[in-house]
Amino acid sequence: MGMLLISKIGEEYPDRMMLTFSVFPSPKVSDTVVEPYNATMSVHRLVENADECMVLDNEALYDICFRTLKLTTPSFGDLNHLISATMSGVTCCLCFLGQLNSD
Repeated sequence: MGMLLISKIGEEYPDRMMLTFSVFPSPKVSDTVVEPYNATMSVHRLVENADECMVLDNEALYDICFRTLKLTTPSFGDLNHLISATMSGVTCCLCFLGQLNSD
């Protein structure tokens, strides 16, 4: 579903840069059996339709929560907060005008 949405947005706005943030599964913290298959099958579409792909490793996110943030049982909210802070840091130069930004 996500790849279909990305391809449709790319068709509708071909002059815009497509930047994706994808969380790839890990064998240690996998919830379902089909996660690796979904990730593998979506890589082709990501390469085809996205100009820039930021890949986040699910296991690395948990490690950051355990080691750096000292959380004993990270929740999805904690992981989402970590991802949103990363997304904000990467895309802030795209949002604001300035000499060092991409305007």
